[in-house]
Amino acid sequence: MTIPKELLDQLLEGRDPAMLFRQGGLLDEFKRALVERVLEAEMDHHLAQERSQSQPDEPANHRNGYGSKTLISGTGEVPIRVPRDRKARFEPVLIAKYRRRFPDFDDQVISLYARGLSMREIQGHVRDLYGVDVSHELLSSVTDQVLDEVAEWQNRPLEAMYAVVFFDALRVKVRDEGTVRNKAVYLALGVRPDGTKEALGLWLEQTEGAKFWLRVMNELRSRGVQDVLIAVVDGLKGFPEAINSVFPDAQVQTCIVHLLRHSMSFVSWKDRRGLAAALRPIYTAVNAEVAAQALEAFAAGAWGRKYPTIVPAWQRQWQQVIPFFAFPPAVRRIIYSTNAIESLNSKLRSAVRSRGHFPSDEAACKLLFLVLRQVSRNWKMPPKEWAAARTQFAVMFGERFTASA
Repeated sequence: MTIPKELLDQLLEGRDPAMLFRQGGLLDEFKRALVERVLEAEMDHHLAQERSQSQPDEPANHRNGYGSKTLISGTGEVPIRVPRDRKARFEPVLIAKYRRRFPDFDDQVISLYARGLSMREIQGHVRDLYGVDVSHELLSSVTDQVLDEVAEWQNRPLEAMYAVVFFDALRVKVRDEGTVRNKAVYLALGVRPDGTKEALGLWLEQTEGAKFWLRVMNELRSRGVQDVLIAVVDGLKGFPEAINSVFPDAQVQTCIVHLLRHSMSFVSWKDRRGLAAALRPIYTAVNAEVAAQALEAFAAGAWGRKYPTIVPAWQRQWQQVIPFFAFPPAVRRIIYSTNAIESLNSKLRSAVRSRGHFPSDEAACKLLFLVLRQVSRNWKMPPKEWAAARTQFAVMFGERFTASA
């Protein structure tokens, strides 16, 4: 629908352009007029419906003046008149009873919350931009609307097969029974057969173990996942046994990037560049035998002697490192380069740091879901490495991959 230029000229005549979109300007006037017109139409429909359903001897319902209400919108406060009926049966749909916010206000608050702003910061932002003071309770009620979406998202159906699933964890502080506790939020990020990414779910637990991971795997199975080709993890306790009990053909692979980062945590900053170069022959080896030799050479060399805790850390994970060397280079780049989940985790951690601690598990999951939803809007295309990797997946996994590709 195109608004006639003549009408626009009439609306703009004699107005200061700088005031059009400010509080009390033309946009607010138009919002008020539009809302009141819709409410009048809703009242007409309501009265007509009551007349058609009323008994012949029943007194007819009719209009009974107006009430007033001040709405909060994305540009400030907008006062409106709300029509009333004599029998007080009118229930507006556009602006329901007891509701004092435009939908665009809720969307803006949720967007600010998802970007990591605290409730106090959002209050100041709304006050500075729109001259409106909103309470902490109102902002909480706005963001709590997301909880139903979180539950729906966490239980939605999933793809039948994922080529790669990355499992990772981040720590959050949550108030629990009067004490602030450290809890782990586990995230699963799946790579579909076409190479695009999808966050499969969030799980908040105080401790991890085989029983917890078995529950997660069974949940994925119940939501439609029938096969996982490669599961990339960071030494999660009890994970290999749990995933293989539900997805027996899945190959469990230790995340090489996490193993390298763990190795770097033992060394001083000035030694990191040299140590990284010394570790490179291990994870770039052509096969597992050459990689084992490179690890032995590292242990016997200057870096291994200077930092003796690094080699045992690799040896403890070696059974989950070995599968990496059976993959061709194209697949290695997909499972080695964890940029997908690392980039996501950096945004999640940034949002978590701005909170300090959360009042409940639900509050933590609410924020993380909003960040996930915002980030995932950019997951439209597969990585550039996927074209080569897709052929290798088809050769290595046969019908397990091609049936869903």
